Amino acid sequence: MACPSNLFATFFIVFVISIASSTAQLSTDYYDSCCPGLLDAVRAQVKLAVDKEPRMGASLLRLFFHDCFVNGCDGSIMLDDTATFTGEKNAAPNRNSTRGFEVIDAIKAAVEQICPGVVSCADILAISARDSVVALGGPSWDVKVGRRDAWTASQAAANTSIPAPTFDLNRLVSSFQAQGLSVKDLVALSGAHTIGQARCTNFRARIYNETNIDGFFARTRQAGCPRTSGAGDNNLAPLDIQTPTSFDNSYFQDLISMRGLLHSDQQLFNGGSTDSLVTSYSQSSSTFNADFVAAMIRMGDIKPLTGSNGEIRKNCRRIN
Repeated sequence: MACPSNLFATFFIVFVISIASSTAQLSTDYYDSCCPGLLDAVRAQVKLAVDKEPRMGASLLRLFFHDCFVNGCDGSIMLDDTATFTGEKNAAPNRNSTRGFEVIDAIKAAVEQICPGVVSCADILAISARDSVVALGGPSWDVKVGRRDAWTASQAAANTSIPAPTFDLNRLVSSFQAQGLSVKDLVALSGAHTIGQARCTNFRARIYNETNIDGFFARTRQAGCPRTSGAGDNNLAPLDIQTPTSFDNSYFQDLISMRGLLHSDQQLFNGGSTDSLVTSYSQSSSTFNADFVAAMIRMGDIKPLTGSNGEIRKNCRRIN
């Protein structure tokens, strides 16, 4: 079901709301009639942001991931804390870590200029994630849209639902299965670490204490990440040492060379059940791209709010 056009909205919306919550589905053409300029507007803003700072592409992709893993892809990660409302931004996986909120604000403002009150922040996150991948040389896909924005957020769920960089393979698998995602989805989506950077505090233990790591790689990372906790915690290192601003399959090649930056990265190639997938993706970028696209689409289907559930926020940071 597509969003009602402005011409018919006044007369049709009562009937739509009465049936939408049980029949509404995400679709790739949801906004074709009511916001035909949407995709061009989002693409232009993402390109501006990524051209200015390539790392932003990874940050926007990560925002979508962290949104979907907490009670579904509902835009809840965008909500600011207030005196009476606690959002997800200060949950442990997000605090001093998630970024790009101002880019989503800019995209939302641009979209509101052409289609006021029509496009959800949840859908903007989904489209921005795709456009970020494309902007950094990765594959494209048709994004399913029609989500609405949550009235609520859950810091507690963010603390427990988002997989941590310290997770071993079993916990990673369980975390993804809890979202209805497969082991293949886990490995393919982890390939998003072919772009972006991580903070020293998240890889310190690996580069100083673990043995399943290339020695030269560990020493290189130690140069920018002191052993002592609290010293250089926010110093950054690329998750993919080969091509950190290109979306490709070199992340998997890094894993085979024991150069995964995070503990959770190297768990995907450590003598376990996912080794064969890592090997396959390291050898074939087309196989990785196809599985990544399929996994992104499945992740985008996690518990969306549709129909009369939720709202279309005017400002992504607060409930209307």
